[in-house]
Amino acid sequence: MTTQENIYQAKDYKSDQYVRWCPGCGDHAVLNCLHKAMAAVGIPPHRTAVISGIGCSSRLPYYMNTYGFHTIHGRGAAIATGLKTARPDLSVWLITGDGDCLAIGGNHFIHAVRRNVDLNIVLFNNKIYGLTKGQYSPTSDRGFVSKSSPYGTVEDPFIPAELALGARGTFFARAIDVDMKNTPEILEASARHKGASVTEVLVNCVIFNNGVHKQITDRAFRAERTIFLRHGEKMVYGAENDKGIVLDGLKLKSVTIGQDGYTLDDVLVHDAHCRDNTLHMMLAMMGENMPIALGVIRDVEAPTYDAAVHEQLADVQAKMPARTLNDFLMSGDVWEIK
Repeated sequence: MTTQENIYQAKDYKSDQYVRWCPGCGDHAVLNCLHKAMAAVGIPPHRTAVISGIGCSSRLPYYMNTYGFHTIHGRGAAIATGLKTARPDLSVWLITGDGDCLAIGGNHFIHAVRRNVDLNIVLFNNKIYGLTKGQYSPTSDRGFVSKSSPYGTVEDPFIPAELALGARGTFFARAIDVDMKNTPEILEASARHKGASVTEVLVNCVIFNNGVHKQITDRAFRAERTIFLRHGEKMVYGAENDKGIVLDGLKLKSVTIGQDGYTLDDVLVHDAHCRDNTLHMMLAMMGENMPIALGVIRDVEAPTYDAAVHEQLADVQAKMPARTLNDFLMSGDVWEIK
């Protein structure tokens, strides 16, 4: 925790702009959690920048009392990379959606992660193009019926975790919009991570894809279908905390503690800091007969792109004499024309 965390409150990061999202949209909840997370971290608003591309989620910079830049479709990661490299002293957030980030912006996304630029990437995933009125997106499930796939999609979706970890990402977390208790904690961890942090937030689009995440977000069975992971803690879940995740050969398996010979000692302890991402990938890819993993799944240290660039510049400058621009221009072969 920083010594500044009690100086700021969530309201200090809120702008005076009317929030123009549909009533009931999951984006409202994420915005609220982001304000709380920023206040907890304590970096001043004037040292914070929020960058976005195009889409419903990308309106978010208008609702922040920070510096911000609403850029063009899919290019948020490129702009954010440039800003962080030029101004490493700033806390830079990238707000993006499944279409903006993984379709036209897919290449920028994976390279920002690969380079480990110190960005806080919040990926709103509602599995639909909401702003352009209901086309299927790169994360829409196979067979999904939409305005652009009236007979169902015939392709498999991207899974953000798979892309992030495949790009050698150092931080990946997942949250759901209705979890107002834990999402600020996840976003705070993202902000404290040095490097490219990717937080996928499963959000609901009440207009074009209502209930897309209902199978895990509904309060009636959320505890049985999700598991919240914390570093150093046992992987237990369920309404009665009577279920756990164990390793069965080379696969993960969900068991009921106290049945079939399984005890709490058999349940895995989450190690978010393990450099090998094999288990992190397995946890992030759980689904169907396994609970969906929420919380910080991976959080490891590695050199950051922006810091390395400035270290390199300092090293080169130390080996070369200080000069003006004119000195530099006149340092090579020159001649005078009369």
